[in-house]
Amino acid sequence: MKITMIGTGYVGLVSGVCFADNGFEVTCLDIDEDKIRCLQNGQVPIFEPGLDTLVDRNVDAGRLSFSIDFEQALHLADVVFLAVGTPSRPGGGEADLSYLFDSVRMMTPHLKDGVVIVTKSTVVVGTNQRISDIIGDINPSLAFSIASNPEFLREGCAIDDFMSPDRVVVGVQDQHGEQILRKLYSPLNLPDERFVVTSLENAELIKYASNAFLAMKVTFINEVANLCEMTGGDVSQVARAIGLDNRIGPKFLQAGPGIGGSCFPKDTRAYAAMGMKYRAPQRLIETVIQVNEARKISIADQIVDLLEKPINKTVGVLGLAFKPGTDDVREAPALTIIPRLIENGIKVRAFDPQAMEVAKSKLEDVTWCDDAMSVARGADLVVVLTHWDEFKTLDLGELAQMMTGHIIFDTRALFEERDVNAAGLDLIGVGRVSSR
Repeated sequence: MKITMIGTGYVGLVSGVCFADNGFEVTCLDIDEDKIRCLQNGQVPIFEPGLDTLVDRNVDAGRLSFSIDFEQALHLADVVFLAVGTPSRPGGGEADLSYLFDSVRMMTPHLKDGVVIVTKSTVVVGTNQRISDIIGDINPSLAFSIASNPEFLREGCAIDDFMSPDRVVVGVQDQHGEQILRKLYSPLNLPDERFVVTSLENAELIKYASNAFLAMKVTFINEVANLCEMTGGDVSQVARAIGLDNRIGPKFLQAGPGIGGSCFPKDTRAYAAMGMKYRAPQRLIETVIQVNEARKISIADQIVDLLEKPINKTVGVLGLAFKPGTDDVREAPALTIIPRLIENGIKVRAFDPQAMEVAKSKLEDVTWCDDAMSVARGADLVVVLTHWDEFKTLDLGELAQMMTGHIIFDTRALFEERDVNAAGLDLIGVGRVSSR
């Protein structure tokens, strides 16, 4: 089968490359000429461990190509995946589906009979039916199947998530669509219970409900962390104990500076907006959104308070990406925390192993450092915002010598207090009371 993946963002590129690695002929299609040119020259525009190797291997094997030509990329395609961004609309938070529908209008004249159109973009209920209606209006004689196949890829380990998924969800309207999707995923050898076949509407809801629940879990443990700080508890011990309950589980119970990234913030907003639209308010998720935004601001305010007289003080920031293993800074806590520090007269020095270039276009008045240790030079306080492994192995004694102050604010529980204290520094963490 020939696959065309429309959209070479994070989801489209990773999915297209992985399908090619499973033996299918894949064309990745995009209207961004610069991005396609980079990919054709072997330059991968996003950081995802192992992705560049897979791109090179499958291009060399002749299974993977990149194009801006809709007619050339689509006229022989048996399966077309839609992996176009669905960002939040300003104001209400509804998903902006305009890019998706524009892609549908552009592709329809070039489709062949029997094609299966599969939506991988995160979309609200009813979107796939609307796609079907648009195609039918443009080309009433076209025979096609419509399907929904939401993605569950975690940045930093997306290739493993694709190749060894917890589950594959496919929403279909007919047997042909189901058969094609089963063939596409057959190389993964999934047991039947992990290949979920359902309706279009259920598939659309499953994606949003999954992300909303995980965001709620993270927000819950951050609320527990606040309570621990006020009562003398330790959130890491509380989280470990409740995570041993099989009904709860340990994942997404790490307290931190708030939720970021390309999925959780926008998907929770869209999910809440969808609830309001259909008169079924999702009040828990509405609260999650409010608490998460307040969380980032409160972390910044804690730093200001720790400095006591913040004007012209210096803060070193370790980590800009919303999580390790990616260069993605979309809605990362750093994008809220750093500007708020600067507004309070604080000078900011920052470093991230992968996200520096992306962050430079989004943050102003920051001194960019070449490595993690340089962040501490002259710093009155060093704050950890991303839990990169390389930060764990920093020489804390050398860090202390470079600092003017003596506080490490560790929002990611990277360091042990005894190690920090042994270096002559004080450790402030989330969800625990410092011995300072």
